[in-house]
Amino acid sequence: MPADSSSLPGAVLFACNLNHVRSPMAEALLKRLVGDRIYVDSCGLKLPAMVHDEAADEDVAAGVDPFVDAVMAELGCDLTGHRPKTFDDLEDSSFDLVVSLTPEAQHHAVELARSRAADIEYWPTFDPTLIDGSREARLAAYREVRDALARRISERFGPSGPTPIDLAPRGAL
Repeated sequence: MPADSSSLPGAVLFACNLNHVRSPMAEALLKRLVGDRIYVDSCGLKLPAMVHDEAADEDVAAGVDPFVDAVMAELGCDLTGHRPKTFDDLEDSSFDLVVSLTPEAQHHAVELARSRAADIEYWPTFDPTLIDGSREARLAAYREVRDALARRISERFGPSGPTPIDLAPRGAL
């Protein structure tokens, strides 16, 4: 059931395993839908593999998956500035709602909620990194995850009206 603005949570956290595929997609899609009416963040249980940042001359966690960049860019969402983080890296942990996208993140969210007043929702979300094949086959899997998250976000947080996909720039898809 779509939410009216009075029933929206003030702060939402999306959590998955590495914070470089599903949770950044969900974060960007919800921000696209509600703007700054809700504080939205995402995190993972652990950081993805490290890469060397030549400009800073240090090892840093890899950004979002390149396929995520591609399918989110189709909607006009730029995730190049996203840096994965863990629950421990969050600047603020006072979320009204934590949406877990993986079973492992769900277990951690339940533990987190024991010491905080936060609602927990579990949205099992397929991991598109498991798909092998051509670039197009892999992009199709990422699009399916993006679109499924967009529908779920629209149903949970949006007034009846456009989904985050509908808000894509004209001609983007």
